[in-house]
Amino acid sequence: MKAFHEARRRSGDRSRYVHVGWVGAAWRLAVYGAAVKAYLDTVREVLDKGRRKENRTGVDTLSTFNINYEIDLRKGFPLLTTKEISWKNIVVENLWFLSGDTNIALLRKHGCKFWDPWADAGGEVPSAYGNFWRHFPVHEGGGVGFRDQIAWVLAELRRNPDSRRLVVSAWAPGNAHDSKLPPCHVMFILNVQRDEEGAPLLNLHLTQRSCDVALGIPYNIAGYALVLELFARWSGMRAGIFAHTLIDAHVYTAKPDGSMAEYDHVPGLKKQLEREPRPLPRLVIDPEIRSIEDLGPLLSASTETVMSKFVLQGYQPHPAISFKVAV
Repeated sequence: MKAFHEARRRSGDRSRYVHVGWVGAAWRLAVYGAAVKAYLDTVREVLDKGRRKENRTGVDTLSTFNINYEIDLRKGFPLLTTKEISWKNIVVENLWFLSGDTNIALLRKHGCKFWDPWADAGGEVPSAYGNFWRHFPVHEGGGVGFRDQIAWVLAELRRNPDSRRLVVSAWAPGNAHDSKLPPCHVMFILNVQRDEEGAPLLNLHLTQRSCDVALGIPYNIAGYALVLELFARWSGMRAGIFAHTLIDAHVYTAKPDGSMAEYDHVPGLKKQLEREPRPLPRLVIDPEIRSIEDLGPLLSASTETVMSKFVLQGYQPHPAISFKVAV
């Protein structure tokens, strides 16, 4: 317990988890870092404070407004340990995003099916994040042009790392206002700070308008942590803080009369709260991935080759918990 209190004192943590009686889990949260704690605290807050809301899916949610947290990537890679998360899905999805492609052929090639419900018959997803990251529509010279936000931000990080304009937006009103599924994670902003020795740290803040706590948030945390690690590497810096703002954080739940219970995420989330967090893994990226151009060959590579470039060491999570997607 002395180690727990000392870790808590150093971090400035004043969270509520000690007085709910989970001392053993709390000690592990202090030792294993803030990543799991941030997620589990979010789960507790939505379950404790969320109010029932109807939405476009027809499945009710328990909803809260404006949750914020920070995760320090120097303390381990923030892949959830209270249930198993598919690392392959995270890697492949973010390669797809960074490619700028709108077709899910790459995802299907690697057996990733989670974008299937939002693709048309030809496999196209007009609202794909990468499409707007790499081809954001703008008015130019009386016509319509496109800006590669990723290329600009990476170049600006080299030219002017202290810039406060390192913004990447996925929200293009011409698409989002009429889309079947407009972007949930609306924008991310990069920011360089200095550590105690004066060395630069690259940080990333994600603003997310719609946040599925059970299914989406664990993937969002790990996915943007991977983006941050890559951008830091390509900019010659160390990855620092991943910060996350959840606008509408929600948990899908059964109707008051008990119907739609197959979509109820509450029992699975409560099960996670009973599990003791485990040590965070360590991410090792192949040293040959020195620029965004080095990702190009991976788009045609086998799953085994792709995953050999992004190795998670020491990932030993609890068993997976199944949650049904509300489409």
